[in-house]
Amino acid sequence: MAHWKDMETGVLEKQYSPSCWSLRMSSEEVIDAHVKVTASGTQKSKGLVQTLLNVPYGTKEGENLDVYLPSNPCGALPLLVYIHGGYWQFFSKEESGFMAAPLVAKGIAVAAIDYDIAPKGHMDLMVSQVRRSIAFIVQQYSHFSGLYLCGHSAGAHLAAMALSTDWSEYGVRPDIKGVFLVSGIYDLLPITRTYVNQELQMTEEVALRNSPLQHLQEVKPANENCRIAVVVAENDSPEFHRQSREYFQGLQKLGLNISFAMVDNTDHFDVIEGLCEENNVLTKMLLDLILEA
Repeated sequence: MAHWKDMETGVLEKQYSPSCWSLRMSSEEVIDAHVKVTASGTQKSKGLVQTLLNVPYGTKEGENLDVYLPSNPCGALPLLVYIHGGYWQFFSKEESGFMAAPLVAKGIAVAAIDYDIAPKGHMDLMVSQVRRSIAFIVQQYSHFSGLYLCGHSAGAHLAAMALSTDWSEYGVRPDIKGVFLVSGIYDLLPITRTYVNQELQMTEEVALRNSPLQHLQEVKPANENCRIAVVVAENDSPEFHRQSREYFQGLQKLGLNISFAMVDNTDHFDVIEGLCEENNVLTKMLLDLILEA
């Protein structure tokens, strides 16, 4: 396969158009179905579990999070922070609580965070907001037994950038025990040459500054046993597979506790939708990462 820099624009754009690779539905249908599944799943979670909604973690209008809690917690709970995808320009926390019910049933609290998507937000701001939301959670909810990050697609990119954070700048030292990255993007340079960048308006400098693959040496978890899982859908594009594999290999060379998995018979969308279901393979992987820590 040609290097991305040698691809014609049309070829490169297809590589970074996840909906084109679904075998289940047309490009438009799979996106519409994804919105319905995640939005309805979030509403279901809100009806089933105890919630703290629209908790501000900053001063901007979009800097809020929702927390989903077990009704009768027994001692300190693990807390999962979920960061939504949507190519940094779609979705919100209103579609980000769909996995809460199965996790809360296992005694895991979930926080779904918002950040300012493009064009209102730019890449530096979004990365900063995710970092500040994590710092807020650490300060506000210090009684939790450990922090876990989960991100999908653009959310996996933002979670990976959180791993490459100098937390002394935020006055905290998060005990991040696990990170679960699903169908993520870890090098933003190819994005600058696609339609995705029309709203983001990233320069090459901005893309390099916010690419996890450019900041591997800065990944130094406070918890030396932090478990990192890089996951990709079988029917993600070859470029998504390449990026996931390269990020995994980069962290592996650092000697970190990292694993790589491909989820069979899934595409970029239903791979994460599986977290709605307690017995789904991805849910089991996530529960193993959290409960076996």
